[in-house]
Amino acid sequence: MRLTRAAEYAVRCIVYLAGNGQGKVVGRVEIAKAMEIPEQFLGKIAQQLARSGFIEIVQGAKGGYRLLLSPEKITLLDVVEAVTGEIFLNDCVMRPESCFRTSGCSIHRVWEKAREQLRSTLREATFAKMLEKETCIFPSISSESSEE
Repeated sequence: MRLTRAAEYAVRCIVYLAGNGQGKVVGRVEIAKAMEIPEQFLGKIAQQLARSGFIEIVQGAKGGYRLLLSPEKITLLDVVEAVTGEIFLNDCVMRPESCFRTSGCSIHRVWEKAREQLRSTLREATFAKMLEKETCIFPSISSESSEE
């Protein structure tokens, strides 16, 4: 399984907005440059994030994107699944009717367990927690939190 480019860019967008602070409008060009996301692609991803309630798209000369939720309330799972849909590792997990072996299949149980472990790990990773350890994009955040 590999994360889609759209999901990766959505995560980058949210982490950048979270680092700038909830409620602050950040320009699309700024986000695109800082996070190395093609501007047109960022526009499409932002629409999905807005429909999911994570951001607001602000129009106008001083427009951009505004994070609507606290970084403590947004998980990596939330953002990935907002863009890609629910995570499944195999067709038999997503659509049990696609395989006649599903009910007694030991492989199916392994896929299901791996899926749940992955989803659990992503659910535990809030953007607030990730920003505590962020040093590449916002060096001052991690140095401020380590000084306290």
